[in-house]
Amino acid sequence: MGRIIFFEEKNFQGRSYESSSDCPDLNMYLSRCQSIRVELGCFVIYDRSNYMGNQMFLRRGEYTDLQRMGSMMGMGGMTMMDSIHSSRMIPMHRGQFRMRLYERESFAGQMYELMDDCESVQDRFRMSEMQSCNVMEGHWLMYEQPHFRGRMMYVRPGEYRSLRDIGMTAMMRISSIKRITDAC
Repeated sequence: MGRIIFFEEKNFQGRSYESSSDCPDLNMYLSRCQSIRVELGCFVIYDRSNYMGNQMFLRRGEYTDLQRMGSMMGMGGMTMMDSIHSSRMIPMHRGQFRMRLYERESFAGQMYELMDDCESVQDRFRMSEMQSCNVMEGHWLMYEQPHFRGRMMYVRPGEYRSLRDIGMTAMMRISSIKRITDAC
């Protein structure tokens, strides 16, 4: 179980909304969200409703200014983020992690299996493109740049025939992948 509190203004000011589950549209509760306190668990926040747009992974802690934090983390698209519009709670996963990566959409092309963190998809698999994946076990974060930097996408168990369907832009390439092993 997780617990997150959203605040309309920076530094935990203004109206607030508390949640212990996924929230597809924060606009139902707040006019905007500019700071967050995660009291328990891990969450992924999105700058658009229905779990779309730029994403940021949050673990237990206080986030006083989300715009500033996004720019400090090297998340180019996050610097223009003026508010958070949805959030997803990440359940705790115990056990193995397993994912299959594919060069092309619909699980076509060369396939590689991943069971641990990968700092560089290009260096490890000599794979320049990754357009689909099958997450069999665990929860993962996929990053635009090597060494877990830049914009990211959260994936949970399931088949992803096209990473574009879950928010990858035409210019974005997955360069590193990390397991979510935090005590979420």
